[in-house]
Amino acid sequence: MFEPSDGGQAASLSSLGWSDFFEGQLDPSDAGLVPRRIATVHRARLTALSEAGLVELHLPVHASTVDFCVGDWVLAHPANAVMHRRLERRTVLERRPEGSKTPQLAAANLDTLFIVTSCSADFNVARIERYLALANQAGTVPVVLLTKPDTVDDARPYHEQAAALQRGLPVVTLNPRSADSRTALAQWCAPGQTVALVGSSGVGKSTLVNTLVGRTNAPQQTSAIREHDGKGRHTTTSRSIHPILGGGWVIDTPGMRSLQVREAEFGVDTLFAEITDLAPLCKFRDCTHAHEPGCAVQAAIATGTLDPDRLTRWRKLSAESRGSTAAKSGRRR
Repeated sequence: MFEPSDGGQAASLSSLGWSDFFEGQLDPSDAGLVPRRIATVHRARLTALSEAGLVELHLPVHASTVDFCVGDWVLAHPANAVMHRRLERRTVLERRPEGSKTPQLAAANLDTLFIVTSCSADFNVARIERYLALANQAGTVPVVLLTKPDTVDDARPYHEQAAALQRGLPVVTLNPRSADSRTALAQWCAPGQTVALVGSSGVGKSTLVNTLVGRTNAPQQTSAIREHDGKGRHTTTSRSIHPILGGGWVIDTPGMRSLQVREAEFGVDTLFAEITDLAPLCKFRDCTHAHEPGCAVQAAIATGTLDPDRLTRWRKLSAESRGSTAAKSGRRR
């Protein structure tokens, strides 16, 4: 998975993603410990990146691998490789399944989240918005990647729809199999930067990972989208981190069959900033933006400056994030 840099030289911590954020968490009691970055998480063991290459970590007594995820930085004893403690995460991508109090960790200390979708039946605005809410909540920079542009007559409508989903959202149309995709994504894949890919199965995530890491690395298994429903089979079954040619790191994640947005109020507010900005202008502080008089959101819909479908999806994700159902509202008197 990971070998020392060209010429047999050891990698630097900064090239692995180490930064002042993690350096500032060290204290005198950590003297003699060494930083390691989690590369894979298995049921009973961890592997990690070091300056010299891939190493295996040993868990202390009573510790569990479920508390760690790919991308975490930990401190370990250099002699016996026993993990001492995990450092605070700068960002973390997670989701909270319905009925569970424990979040499912996907990746940590990401700089950018690539949301991959194809110009086909897989393209779904509501699902992309869910990924965007999770990316915002995680603290990462979201970028939408449109694949399979050759399967449609014109990919521009897909690009325009995606770009309109969030202010300042970068959207890149590419062919995952082409080396040109590395150039198109270079600004997010600089040395020391970490990206992760999410999206439905069959849209080209694993193919893009193969392209980013180069042919000399172990390839990720791929599969195609079914033509009749635009869906694919899950090919990536575990999370792992891979070095990108020219610098940076990429974390491949399994396709998600269900995507709940819970406890993600900040992520939803950021996604629907046009509604969030209008809310303070409403006559009532607890306005549901349904039928209340003096509602600035409804006024924007009436003038055509706000898409009513956006309000519908905002209401659904906001309620889901709070763990409740969408509020029902009657007219105020």
